[in-house]
Amino acid sequence: MGPLSPPLSEENPEPSQSAQLTGILTSLRDRVMGVSESVLSTVDGLLVVADTDTAHPESIAALAAATLGVSRRIAEQANVGVLREVVARCGAGHVIVLAVGERALLTVMGDDGLDIAAFQRESPATVEELTKVLAADVAY
Repeated sequence: MGPLSPPLSEENPEPSQSAQLTGILTSLRDRVMGVSESVLSTVDGLLVVADTDTAHPESIAALAAATLGVSRRIAEQANVGVLREVVARCGAGHVIVLAVGERALLTVMGDDGLDIAAFQRESPATVEELTKVLAADVAY
C-alpha cells in the first residue's frame, strides 16, 4: 500500500485517505446493529486503519491475514469457488473476515446480537467503498 494522503488543510480540501477509510468503518458500525469494532489491514497482516475500542488492532490485522490465507486455501481445495467471507461464531459474538480486493481485508467484530442479515446486505457496499478509496492511493 502506498502512503496515506496528507491531512485535511486549505491546500488539500479532501479528507485524508485514513479519515475516509475510518469513516467507512464507522458508517458500517452505525448501519448494522451489533457491529462493535472493525479493522482494515493488508493481506500481509499490516494495520491500515481501525475503528476499535477494546481489540488490539495490530493483533487482529495479523490474525485476520492468517485466517483469510488458510480459508482461501480450504475453499480452493474444496473446489467451492472464490472465498467471500470467513465467519467465526463465538461464545459472546462474531468475528467476520472479508477480502477487500486483492490487497486488503476487513475484519468486523460484533456482539452476540449482530444482525447477520443486515451485515450481509451492507458489507458488499462497504467493501466496494473501501476498494475505491484504496485504489485511489495507487500511483499509476
